[in-house]
Amino acid sequence: MTKDFYSHNREKLRAQLEPGSAVVVLCGHPLKKTADEKFRLAPNRNFLYLAGVPEENVLLYMEQEGEEILFIERFDEVKAKWMGATISPEDASKVSGVKNIRMRDEFDAFLHRKIASGTLRKLYFDMEKDSADAAYPPGGQMALTIAQKYPHQALGDVFPLIAQMRVFKEPEEIEEIRKAIEITKEGILNVWKNRRHGVKEYEMEAEFDYILKKRGVVDIAFRTICAAGKNAAVLHYVDNNQEIQQGDLLLLDLGAQWNYYSADISRTFPISGTFSPRQKELYGIVRLAMQRVFDAIRPGVPFLRLNEIVRETYAQELQRIGLIAGPQEVSKYYFHGVSHYMGLDTHDVGSRDQELAPGMVLTVEPGLYLPEEGIGIRIEDDVLVTEGGMEILSEDIPRDLEAIEAFLAEPVPGK
Repeated sequence: MTKDFYSHNREKLRAQLEPGSAVVVLCGHPLKKTADEKFRLAPNRNFLYLAGVPEENVLLYMEQEGEEILFIERFDEVKAKWMGATISPEDASKVSGVKNIRMRDEFDAFLHRKIASGTLRKLYFDMEKDSADAAYPPGGQMALTIAQKYPHQALGDVFPLIAQMRVFKEPEEIEEIRKAIEITKEGILNVWKNRRHGVKEYEMEAEFDYILKKRGVVDIAFRTICAAGKNAAVLHYVDNNQEIQQGDLLLLDLGAQWNYYSADISRTFPISGTFSPRQKELYGIVRLAMQRVFDAIRPGVPFLRLNEIVRETYAQELQRIGLIAGPQEVSKYYFHGVSHYMGLDTHDVGSRDQELAPGMVLTVEPGLYLPEEGIGIRIEDDVLVTEGGMEILSEDIPRDLEAIEAFLAEPVPGK
């Protein structure tokens, strides 16, 4: 990403803020793991979207009309010897496009003067909150502190505005997603080439991880699901510690992260190299539902309509094979949505109660889960909504049953 990308995003946000207002967005800080060890920093994606500097405690202050300032950590010579130097003012400006760089320890006094002047009609914070019980992220925590110190200052939540902006991807964002998908494809094919029974699921997961490390991936998009047999009927199974049997299907739901943009791909394949007749039957139904969703994706279609298409397909097909007696029983074998947005977050932000439009990137991931038969099947691809319909960004990762079997039948060099 270039500084122009971040500057453009800030200008788009400015246009939506109330006159006389300002916004504060924090990068965040790593959580404590144990003793003196911390988890890896997971930068606030809204901050990255606006400023692009993934360093702890960095903060963006931006007025609707007026100054924008990036507050960074002051250089600490001792800390630099132990952990490495923090970003310099010159580099922070070069990355973000923000010209005014100040030190983070100056922010409290700076903000006090702004509030005391009485010129801020509203002060926005990023106050994303998943549920009533969820803790506020750093932006929300700062907002609570400001509300206590300055009860007269009007506050607002900028999260909904940024979330809706992020629904629509810029061309450079789509290229980052393509790169993440490309690496994910290579990892999946490496698993397929090295498949074997009699080993633990985590050994197959390691074949994926190896490729990602080899390609320079710093972090995975989410915890890998590598589920054999009945484990694949658990939607978010991540233990990955059971032995794989010869007749099992292995469900992979995984993704690389590249420059903080995610891929999210699912493939289900037979460890033996060929699907059994029953596995073929069920896989064909999932693939049919997927194709019908693909055929429906175009601008103007309600996002939530996509999942209705899957349920309608299953109601028809599962009755045809005698698995259910009526549409009301579909939820026994399919109990999740077929799509979510994808981008800086794997389950990316933004309302799903809207129509599809060009620039949206979403997943298509129908599944069927029959734990009583030891079968779980999910197929997932990432798609871009275009002016004329859609593009499957992960098109060249084999998904059709015949293509998967053909790949698995190919000899592996050196084996």
